[in-house]
Amino acid sequence: MLRRRFLQFVPLATALGLAPLKAAAKGKSEIVTYRVKGFSCITCATGLDTMLSRQEGVASSKSTYPDGIVKVDFDPDQISKNQIAAFIEELGFTIEGVS
Repeated sequence: MLRRRFLQFVPLATALGLAPLKAAAKGKSEIVTYRVKGFSCITCATGLDTMLSRQEGVASSKSTYPDGIVKVDFDPDQISKNQIAAFIEELGFTIEGVS
């Protein structure tokens, strides 16, 4: 059910530009790459980027469909890799690997 709500929100959020604009990251910055299973279309990848970019400590996110790769630029002082992974899984996707 959460996945259904996610998929209903994504086109609306993308169309209305609800993803906040972020200033350049100040302080530390790390990039983590996740292999994600569950993308069924480009909207899934775009929606995940939108939702991740709204999280405190995430500077940017770039997901690719159909590869299932998600690269997240984040501040480790504000959010951890495990918190990001948990958020991705809460949205209905499965983490297959981290690098």
